[in-house]
Amino acid sequence: MKKFIIFTDGGSRGNPGPSAIGVVICNEKLQPLKKYSEYLGEGTNNEAEYKGVIFAMQKAKSLFGKKVAKNTEIEIRSDSELVVKQLKGEYKVVNENIQPLFLEAWNLRLDFQKVKFKAIPREKNKDADELVNEALDHQIKNQKLF
Repeated sequence: MKKFIIFTDGGSRGNPGPSAIGVVICNEKLQPLKKYSEYLGEGTNNEAEYKGVIFAMQKAKSLFGKKVAKNTEIEIRSDSELVVKQLKGEYKVVNENIQPLFLEAWNLRLDFQKVKFKAIPREKNKDADELVNEALDHQIKNQKLF
């Protein structure tokens, strides 16, 4: 069985405000294989964090292919304690905007042999965080006043 470690982050400036995600897919030795960032538009921090996890699982499945994904373990590391604890079943999902995102992430787990969610300190998620900020900075830089 193959194993990949995926760092995810999501952020919003203004909460709600402009939001983006960052994802770093690594091998078992924590060597980065792929990096992604994407501007999302208006949203909250928690929505962006969930969208980062969803994007990561979708991207991993498309990169590996459906058959390989079924025999793959992924460990998703996030600095969002809320998202990790909700996806581990330790916290309830009460926010109505988060419920559909939770369900989507929950269902994507079925595409892999095993999915682990791990909360990590923010300082251990710097690469994914930088990708979020790059996407937000790029969007702001390209906005026009008129």
